[in-house]
Amino acid sequence: RLTFGPHPSDQYGTRASFDLSANIDTSCWSAAVTGPPGNMVALSICSPPDAPIGRYTLTLGHSGRFEFILLFNPWCPGDAVYMDNEESLKEYVLCQDGIIFRGNYKLPLPTPWNFGQFETGILDACLRILDMNPKYLRNPGKDCSGRRNPIYVCRVLSAMVNCNDDQGVLLGKWTDDYEGGVSPMSWKGSVEILQNWDRNACQPVRYGQCWVFAAVACSVSRALGIPCRVVTNYLSAHDTNANLVIERYINEDGQPIRSRDMIWNYHCWVESWMTRPDLKSGFDGWQASDPTPQEKSEGVYCCGPIPVKAIKEGELMIKYDAPFVFAEVNADVVTFMQKKDGNTEKVTAATLVGQKISTKNVGNDKREDITHLYKYPEGSAEEREAFKKANHQNKLLQQQENQGLHLTIKVTSEMRKGCDFDVYAVVTNNTPSEKKCRLVFGSTSVSYNGVLGENCGFKDLLNVELQPGGERRVPLRLNYSKYGGALTEDNLIRLAALLIDYTTRDITLAVRNIVLENPEIKVRILGEPKENRKLAAELTLQNPLPEPLESCCFSIEGANLTGGRVLTERLDSVVGPGEHVKAKIYFTPTHFGLRKLVVDFNSNKLCHVKGYRNVIIGK
Repeated sequence: RLTFGPHPSDQYGTRASFDLSANIDTSCWSAAVTGPPGNMVALSICSPPDAPIGRYTLTLGHSGRFEFILLFNPWCPGDAVYMDNEESLKEYVLCQDGIIFRGNYKLPLPTPWNFGQFETGILDACLRILDMNPKYLRNPGKDCSGRRNPIYVCRVLSAMVNCNDDQGVLLGKWTDDYEGGVSPMSWKGSVEILQNWDRNACQPVRYGQCWVFAAVACSVSRALGIPCRVVTNYLSAHDTNANLVIERYINEDGQPIRSRDMIWNYHCWVESWMTRPDLKSGFDGWQASDPTPQEKSEGVYCCGPIPVKAIKEGELMIKYDAPFVFAEVNADVVTFMQKKDGNTEKVTAATLVGQKISTKNVGNDKREDITHLYKYPEGSAEEREAFKKANHQNKLLQQQENQGLHLTIKVTSEMRKGCDFDVYAVVTNNTPSEKKCRLVFGSTSVSYNGVLGENCGFKDLLNVELQPGGERRVPLRLNYSKYGGALTEDNLIRLAALLIDYTTRDITLAVRNIVLENPEIKVRILGEPKENRKLAAELTLQNPLPEPLESCCFSIEGANLTGGRVLTERLDSVVGPGEHVKAKIYFTPTHFGLRKLVVDFNSNKLCHVKGYRNVIIGK
């Protein structure tokens, strides 16, 4: 006799009775004796491919009783999450570490992450997430029955990884004040987050941002047997009113005025692999879902799953939340200037959305560009057809204006954190007449989701003269003494150039975000890397800043390397400009194979610098 959940019933398929048979039947619950006769009996028990996942109790006659946990099985051809590529299964189910891409679309930066889905206690925490979801609390029998369906489970996880409507795992925060918790940048993996939530009576862990929400959702999905990967969409639109248009307003200095519609420097979500029998054919495969709480779906902060193919084809009536995800990669952007007298004026601005959609490559740490899975080539007949289906009128009517004045922002390779460097506004006059213009060129620190910080440098030229066919290159000096204290942990600076033609009164805007790379952490492994043998990680970082570093701290974490814990070494020394800071942290690997040791460095001036080292552990 088999039971699942607090109220097992035949109606919900959470109770079953079956006899021993000569051979197992893979289409239903069945059992067969596989061991030799004697005092011990060995049973082989088989579940149907669509059985609900979770913790079962099996009773044999009147005495034998034991529990087991059933997961989705992506190796089983009858399972809805079946994936027929062994290398992909190793990456998207079995791999306990990975890379999440941050930075910006000009410079995608790899951030290592410890998913740790097989660490002690993590599967129990994942099952508890399912048991704490409001649908289970309202109707446990119906919810347990729904767990046979990965579409249902993914939607539950999308809601439960954030805590906006429930006792979910993470509380999001997008300001610099992290009192009562820790900066999202401090996390190196999902293990500590899931452990903290499970140990503290399901109180939300403080704090997360999009890549943390996505990474935790990926860990839980892999733990439950669903192939899953984290995806980064650069220049990701946040469309709040579902009109597929981002309406941006700037002031007369070219600085944005806060609005609910925004373009994030990047945004992360997850893709999960499954069939979609609830839809017409052609939409099996990768499904996008987003656990970051942005907009409500059916009254709850969740998003997806939506077939990636539906986004590419402009099929916005398909479940779930297609218009929101379509806008993230395809929205049109319209910019207006809000004048001091209250009037608004349209601004010409070439703004990109949905660039370099990225995930980690199968089998290595390189970036795989998957933009082609979400979008047809720009300007192609297929793209136009997708926009017609989506009724994306703004994009269909949009024509590239042949501007008389062209404005771009150029940067140099000398941009490094701690250095002074120049950026350039380049104005080109493509008209046959002389032009006189005003050029406003400014820089501001900015967080990855587009929230502005402090000024980093500003220039206002009232008389820029351009001969026909002429070009003017205007430099703006960014000094560390000014931008150093303004930077957020994202290391991003927003450059904005605003050009006003005195003759025609036309306004042109150019915007570019730059990311200043952190210094490299060098990692050496001391000792022979073998199972259950103590090793040391020697960690070195050079101070790139023109000021000393204090309160320095290294920490490491890795699946099957650090015992499911974060190991930390705090240093008392002050590290001067150009000097090296060094630490040694000991750890004992427990399993052989290729492992990723994730490293974090933090100090008063350099915050949460990430690094990693792949280590092959021998037997």
